[in-house]
Amino acid sequence: MPHPERLMVIVLLDRVDLLDISGPPEVFALLQREMEAPCGYQVLLAAESLDPVTTAAGVRVLPDIRLDSLQHQAIDTLIVPGSVDTDAKGRVQALADPAVVQWVQTLAGQSRRVASVCVGAHILAAAGLLDGREATTHWSTAAQLAQDHPGIRVDADRIYIQQGHIWTGAGLTTCLDLALALVAEDFGNTLAMRVARQLVMFLKRPGGQSQFSVMLEPLSSTRRMDKLRQYIAEHLGQPLSMPDLAEQMHVSDRQLARIFKTELGMTPAAYLEAARVEAARQQLEATDAPLEGVAQTCGFNTTDTLQRAFRRQLGTTPGQYRNRFRTPAE
Repeated sequence: MPHPERLMVIVLLDRVDLLDISGPPEVFALLQREMEAPCGYQVLLAAESLDPVTTAAGVRVLPDIRLDSLQHQAIDTLIVPGSVDTDAKGRVQALADPAVVQWVQTLAGQSRRVASVCVGAHILAAAGLLDGREATTHWSTAAQLAQDHPGIRVDADRIYIQQGHIWTGAGLTTCLDLALALVAEDFGNTLAMRVARQLVMFLKRPGGQSQFSVMLEPLSSTRRMDKLRQYIAEHLGQPLSMPDLAEQMHVSDRQLARIFKTELGMTPAAYLEAARVEAARQQLEATDAPLEGVAQTCGFNTTDTLQRAFRRQLGTTPGQYRNRFRTPAE
């Protein structure tokens, strides 16, 4: 028996990542292939005009419908991707065009379910849809989301998060994970699993996106802090106590803690652990050095300490990380 029609609207905007608008429709198309009757999904790409939209990949896409044509129309799922720019310091910054934000605000009120993919969470946030909620986004803009919208509880590790009828997804390929989760909600895990097999992917992938992120991505804004970060990177194998770091900056321990919080949004101890995990990741990816040696050179001293730090930071073990990301020697 055919399912009732479900209108799935994907917002189309300039410089959107191509996968964010093509990935979910692929999942829905495979769903139809796995079903004996029509699934009822109707997917439309909606933009402010019917002119071609240029994606970040340079591929031009034709919208199906104008956003203003959807006013007063019942929408099952509104899917909101995003776009990014790079600032003067080379940092990735998510964009939230006011006109797109206004349309998302309007159409969200007509939608049973709203989902952002990748940096689209910044548009949902600007539209006020994430206030007081937990949300995720691409790891490279998670700090920006938390800073711009302190009322949102940002989890930079999760692949996707559901809070009532609002869903947020992490970066790029996780649009597939999010779309599979929507299918599972609508049609059950068994059918979603069959679609996942067609995609040759996990229904729920192991670990979070922290395993793929650059943990020390935030850039400090002062030369003094940059020099301290360089000093830390060059002396990770040493104890590096709080007084040691404060002496390097010629400040008190309390001032040092305040500077780290202001500049990097974390404590000195948290930064040290992140720096050591990042160094250990690089060794695990590029060498076959034993874990004991990795732990020593990165300042963890014991493999147990290394294991615990990896669990906290990445949700996995050093061994599992190496198995997944070790690159063959040239």
